[in-house]
Amino acid sequence: MQTSVSEAEALDALAAYTLSHGGREFIHQYVVDAAGAQHAKAGDKPVRLAFALIGLFLHIERGFDGRQVQRVHKVLGDRTHNWPPFALPEDRGATTAIDVMAKPEGDARDRAIERWCRSVWASYAASRSAVEALLRQHGVV
Repeated sequence: MQTSVSEAEALDALAAYTLSHGGREFIHQYVVDAAGAQHAKAGDKPVRLAFALIGLFLHIERGFDGRQVQRVHKVLGDRTHNWPPFALPEDRGATTAIDVMAKPEGDARDRAIERWCRSVWASYAASRSAVEALLRQHGVV
């Protein structure tokens, strides 16, 4: 008998896994950003999607680890700013938290988190230049 897991349950389990991970990279930030971008809704505050896309951009394209992304979020969050809206693509990546949690703990799951981030970031390709311009405007890149 196979029990299916909901996306919300998988996200909760994945958060528990990454928060207890103990790695120097702080991979929990990747999960927060991938989930934030993948599950963003039209009525959300613009800062939620902006931060998710910023985190994915910095990690995937600039090689920032989770702690470095977290520091950038803190710096940007401390500034008064009207966050631009980003278009929500219909398809937001083929990989989900359910797929990630299907992998065994350790390197296999950590690699799955990376694939998930890349999948979600690729779905927002049309927003790439706007994210980079926003970071350039704030002196981050």
